Amino acid sequence: MYDDHKEHGEDMSYENEGGTVTIPLKEYDKLRSRQSYITDKSLISVIDKIEELVRALRKHIVRSDFD
Repeated sequence: MYDDHKEHGEDMSYENEGGTVTIPLKEYDKLRSRQSYITDKSLISVIDKIEELVRALRKHIVRSDFD
């Protein structure tokens, strides 16, 4: 499978790496600040449509008693 031990050793070194990624603190802070915002265009489109439908429904709400 491997032509030499050097190639095999290099592949084995990647197996010991964990799922940790190191990024600068500024970049981390930027990502944390963006976490509270919705940025997905399709999700924003759905939210806009819901808002439009709620506005249409509010026109039919009458807040008085019919006694």
